[in-house]
Amino acid sequence: MSNVASLDPTLQALAAFPQVLRDHYAAIPAGFAQWAPTAWEGIPSERFTPIEQLLHVRDIERIGYHVRLGRTRDEDGPLLADIDSYELAAQRGYATAVGDDAAQALADFAAARAQTVAMLAALTPAQLTRPATFEGLGAVTLRGLVHLLCSHDQQHLAGLQWLLSRIDAQRLAA
Repeated sequence: MSNVASLDPTLQALAAFPQVLRDHYAAIPAGFAQWAPTAWEGIPSERFTPIEQLLHVRDIERIGYHVRLGRTRDEDGPLLADIDSYELAAQRGYATAVGDDAAQALADFAAARAQTVAMLAALTPAQLTRPATFEGLGAVTLRGLVHLLCSHDQQHLAGLQWLLSRIDAQRLAA
């Protein structure tokens, strides 16, 4: 089995994720796009409101993983920058996003993810073994970056689910 073929389940998960994210975000009740709990203990992602989760996933796809994957494919042993998620959120005004911004964020993310999947599908087995250093993490291969991206998706899906549980608890208490 080629190295590219060994990524098939991961590539399928990456390709399917925009719709999965859309479906899970649709479960957020009206009026809760910018809702934040009184306590964040236990959230499996960054401490972002539901809409901020979407904006973060969109931005990390474009300015994080597009850059990291391309540099690892094209450069010899690049140092890949870690991105401060909270600084990025402040710079991009996540806190002022409204529920109507969700549809655009989801569409932008779907387009960016399609580009990611197309780039990954075109990789050769040799390219998947190209090394890089991920700031704060250490040595990684291009294949490893693909798995980290898939893991990042799951973190934010879990973050949305965690937020839904806290929204439900608040509604129950009210």
